[in-house]
Amino acid sequence: MSTTRAERLVNLVICLLATRQYLPAERIRGLVAGYGDAPSDEAFSRMFERDKAELRDLGVPLETGRNSIIDPSDGYRIARRDYELSDIELEPDEAAAVALAARLWDSPQLTGAASGALRKLRAAGVDVEDGSGAVQPKVRTNEPSFAPLLAAVNERKAVRFPYRRPGSTEPAVRSVEPWGVVSWRGRWYVVGHDRDRNAARCFRLSRVVGEVRAVGLAGAVVRPDGVNLLDYVTETGPDPVPVSVWVAEGRAHGVRRKGSSRGQRTIGGRDGEVFELELAHLESSADWLAGHGPDVLVLEPDTLRKNVVNRWLAAIGGKR
Repeated sequence: MSTTRAERLVNLVICLLATRQYLPAERIRGLVAGYGDAPSDEAFSRMFERDKAELRDLGVPLETGRNSIIDPSDGYRIARRDYELSDIELEPDEAAAVALAARLWDSPQLTGAASGALRKLRAAGVDVEDGSGAVQPKVRTNEPSFAPLLAAVNERKAVRFPYRRPGSTEPAVRSVEPWGVVSWRGRWYVVGHDRDRNAARCFRLSRVVGEVRAVGLAGAVVRPDGVNLLDYVTETGPDPVPVSVWVAEGRAHGVRRKGSSRGQRTIGGRDGEVFELELAHLESSADWLAGHGPDVLVLEPDTLRKNVVNRWLAAIGGKR
């Protein structure tokens, strides 16, 4: 099914779920995005008949009826009582899988389409159900790169985007053949083949700092068989970054165990030692290092040092 037709079907379902009335075909034509592009009445009729058949094949309970005996033609609606599912009991792993899948509905694009459809219905005088309804878009996917990367995955197109690595102040342009977009621990990642490094890599969407551009022909990207994207993100993770920290004498033994000593150094009148560590997740590492207070000072990289300082400032209400 084409993306355009899928969007039109979603709009049609939202429209027919949101009304208590039977809507005639001509009114649906004016309310549902996509039908207005039909070049003629006959073309609209064929399009609408195909869509009705598609919804019924999918198990959507499409009702036909009239609001009163004086109505000249039949109308359509979806009865909420028949559309909504009864209570379902899921095992913990099943519930986790459903929750993850539902997050793909949490895009600003879908939220805008659903809200716009309901506004159009109310403006046209259609009696719309109040409350949350059966379709509940919830915005969680706020990364601007999410939609173009997901589109590239679906179209199997390569992409180019500016990407800022942990510890780096300047972004570098990456050329990637995307295999999929996955979520792990509240963050979104794109996994694919990095053309510049000729190797599989994962990239965190929050570090994509500019426009995602599709390059090449559709269908050019081939995802290898047997690749589990989520396993790749959790097992591989981002590349480790060298970090240099000063640790006060006799303090922060957990930091000491993770690093290699680079010699003694006195800072602010306190004796201590400089350690070099390899850290992959700098954001969570900033929380860990900031928790040691003045016993640990980040020397390099500058980005991590600023993140630690910002956490200290936030802890004291932003005052120096």
